[in-house]
Amino acid sequence: MKLAYKQFELPLKHVFTISRGSTTVQDTLIVQVGSGGQFGYGESTTNSYYGATYENMTSAIESVRSVVESATLDDPESLVAKIAAQLPHTKYACFALNAIDVALHDLWGKLRGEPVYQLWGLSIDNIPDSDYTLGIDTIEKMVAKMQEMPGWPVYKIKLGTTNDLEIVRELRKHTTATFRVDANCGWSAEQTIEYAPVLKELGVEFIEQPLPAEDVEGARRAFAGSVLPLIADESCIVEEDVEKCRGSFHGINIKLMKCGGLAAGRRMALNARRFGLKVMCGCMSESSVGISAIAQLLPLLDYVDMDGAVLLAKDIATGVRLERGKCIYPNVPGTGVQLIDGPF
Repeated sequence: MKLAYKQFELPLKHVFTISRGSTTVQDTLIVQVGSGGQFGYGESTTNSYYGATYENMTSAIESVRSVVESATLDDPESLVAKIAAQLPHTKYACFALNAIDVALHDLWGKLRGEPVYQLWGLSIDNIPDSDYTLGIDTIEKMVAKMQEMPGWPVYKIKLGTTNDLEIVRELRKHTTATFRVDANCGWSAEQTIEYAPVLKELGVEFIEQPLPAEDVEGARRAFAGSVLPLIADESCIVEEDVEKCRGSFHGINIKLMKCGGLAAGRRMALNARRFGLKVMCGCMSESSVGISAIAQLLPLLDYVDMDGAVLLAKDIATGVRLERGKCIYPNVPGTGVQLIDGPF
């Protein structure tokens, strides 16, 4: 196999704001692995919260180049485990591993002429719809953003402001769709317990990561007192975190970049089921490369947030796409990805 990578800029349609900050252009790293005239692609974006930069991700990739390029691709999961064993135990290394892992799974499927989910023995006959995410803004602009994308079955509302309930009340006036809210660590346990009954009356399905990840005791109090289910995001980064979420959350949100890719993400989903937890997979602001990887896990999920490419002003790839939340798979094996400008 031949390994290459390239940096891209992903411009967003709108300024995207969560409780930690705002983004207008997202830098992303695309990994390409080639063999037999086929190319597989994986993606990890830069992320200041997790310390992932283009420089440290590519440094991690270079440290395992010889492992990748000397390998045969009979079993991507075992190869990914071998690569992971040689990377440092850091958050940014998981981002680098994810880009490699997804590229290898994509190439694996393309060389065999089948989608990854099919090679795993999964069916897409019954898969969840994606939500559409509304970043924090003025209430008027949040309403306008929702009205730009009518007909979605679920809207995910970013919160963590001084007027969170007012935002949800106003949005509810303009749609009958299901709501999900994500505070991105912006609340306390007391706020969570206080807001939950109001949010439930407003048609909110669950609350994602209301408290900072380090507030373990607060998470337990919120879990015990909330009338809405709580889904862990920042509190569930890697495989070892899944079991820790029992008694503090009703479910987990898997992010492939944070856990290190499809191999780890699939194990997390299966383990969460064993522990009686609901399973969600979420995205960053990323291209169709990353979103198409998430789509391979859909048969294992209860919920999904895979609208990252929909939020872009310009994509760099084709692959799976969303039509009002419904995932449409391309007639392309692997994860279904092709770069618009071709291999690099």
